Amino acid sequence: MADIQSFRAYRYDMSHVGNLSDVCAPPYDVINTEMQTELYKRHPANIVRVILNRQEPGDHEGDHYKRSAKFIRTWLREGVMAQDPKAAIYVYHQVFELNGEQVTRRGFISRVKLEAFGEGRIYPHEQTHSKAKQDRLNLTRATGCNTSQIFAIYGDEENKTQECLEAAIEDRTPHQATDEYGVVHQLWPVTDPSAIANASSLMASKALYIADGHHRYETALNYQKELNAENPLPADHPANYVSMCCISMNDPGMIVLPTHRLWRGVPVMDSATLIAKLGSVFDCTLAGKGAAQAEGIWEKIMVDDIQGQMAFYCAEDDQWVLAKMNASGAEMMAERLADQTEAWRELGVSILHELVMPDLLGLKETPTPKYVRSIEEVVDGISHGDAAGRDATGQEGTAGRFELVTIVMPATIDHVRLISEAGERMPAKSTYFYPKLLSGLIVNPLSR
Repeated sequence: MADIQSFRAYRYDMSHVGNLSDVCAPPYDVINTEMQTELYKRHPANIVRVILNRQEPGDHEGDHYKRSAKFIRTWLREGVMAQDPKAAIYVYHQVFELNGEQVTRRGFISRVKLEAFGEGRIYPHEQTHSKAKQDRLNLTRATGCNTSQIFAIYGDEENKTQECLEAAIEDRTPHQATDEYGVVHQLWPVTDPSAIANASSLMASKALYIADGHHRYETALNYQKELNAENPLPADHPANYVSMCCISMNDPGMIVLPTHRLWRGVPVMDSATLIAKLGSVFDCTLAGKGAAQAEGIWEKIMVDDIQGQMAFYCAEDDQWVLAKMNASGAEMMAERLADQTEAWRELGVSILHELVMPDLLGLKETPTPKYVRSIEEVVDGISHGDAAGRDATGQEGTAGRFELVTIVMPATIDHVRLISEAGERMPAKSTYFYPKLLSGLIVNPLSR
């Protein structure tokens, strides 16, 4: 069951910082070097100094984590941040535009009791990497806080949990911030004991599926394990919980967008070579030349709504190839990945990462691509090549051209649920739940 709990968050004092927008930041893993610098300049108390403290000249190993912790202590001492006087569950809205329409996604932030994967009803859906988990563990050790929220989804056809919390904030003014992408983030603390008890009761029968923040969830488990090894924690200790933003799968604002791939370090190939490599597994057609074709190709893929259909751009001859996996490909996936469920095998990203790249293209160690969310970013990457330095997904750019680009369908909410419940993990970046949660609205202390 999902065991949720109210808590007393650390939050910015507006009389000290002025504008909440100036001190908030995107999640750490989408902040590139340029954005980090901009956030540092925006305000001396911007949360980026905690979630992604930069290396300074003369630093020794781990000094940036120590600075993160020092910033939180200093801000609390000086009143820049303060701990809420009453425990609360925090209603959280994100208001944004998509395809010319205004959308509101509604959720709430609470503490959620930790459960090891496979031992309860909290499910992962994507693979994780040890380097990112070690980084977040070092930060948690230093600060003793959850500095960002994990994003989880749950089934609630009538949205009863959210509605009971919404009733508690009627006619109340939210704390509000606007991010770099024009998304408006609104936060209301709910301290009414009856509303909190009702929400907790409604969530008790729910399963939670981690949508974003797998590394941070596993970090919370590792941190809990470390503390228990030193001295067993009492059941109600904050480190037995993690701060999580919970959003109903049935909320009208629940949006899943694709994550396209701009490949680094792949061999040069023209469209004819690519088609030959895809062989009898895919039905291939040429789909036009040039970056500008990307939008029309993506529209066709969305309309067709076939997971096994994807598009490739070959820089060598500036040519797009539309590829749809056929019956032979489905049989090959079933034979080679018989241990995976059908839901997993039919995913476009599974086909791409488990069949196309390692087998058909012969890239046994698939290079890490640049992940992008929009077709505009695809066009920009094709037109201008890769930037140097750390990109928004934490990878190092090459300052060269992208030899290969892949446009691929996103997984659906149903895929997330089915694959998670089967105990499987999707390939990395299978989903992009838009918009991202904002860092800096709350900080969750892990000590009494």
